Amino acid sequence: MQTLILVKHSLPEIDPSVPAKEWRLSCEGRRRAQKMGERLDRYNLDRVVSSIEPKAIETAEIATGVLKIPMEVVEGLHEHERVNVGFLEKERFEQSIRQFYEQPADQVFGEETADCAYERFANAVQRLSDRPQKENIAIVTHGTVMSLFVSRNSYLEPFALWKQLGLPSSVVLSRPDLDIVEISAGIGA
Repeated sequence: MQTLILVKHSLPEIDPSVPAKEWRLSCEGRRRAQKMGERLDRYNLDRVVSSIEPKAIETAEIATGVLKIPMEVVEGLHEHERVNVGFLEKERFEQSIRQFYEQPADQVFGEETADCAYERFANAVQRLSDRPQKENIAIVTHGTVMSLFVSRNSYLEPFALWKQLGLPSSVVLSRPDLDIVEISAGIGA
């Protein structure tokens, strides 16, 4: 069975004065990324692909260091566009994410609707799947687009999945049908 593993990046160093898309991993996040690399070893991966955001790139670099396989950065796999939002307290942030999922055609949170974020992300995943070489791939990405993609290809509710996923976490999908094989909610302390 060929697999596609979606990995939510590891724990970042949160700095409210810096846009989240620029955050880098914390010391604990680097430790957890190492553990994620060890966990991914059992899937016989050929390549790790990362979104363009620093916290995803660092997670992928650490994991590929463990796995000793190639890594590349690919456009289109980044988080839902929301640079204009700024830092929100947890409760308000979660309410905004819920609204994002519940009103997918409306621009309710950030610069991108859920439908647009899904289309961008799904197209990037499809381009990776269309490559002539048939590889087992892990994509290091972000919780909001990851939950959106998985929910639209399964029976899961996106907000519930989003709440379940830790930093880092993973969803293993079979290819080409994208059936869920396994959900690993996260690597904690």
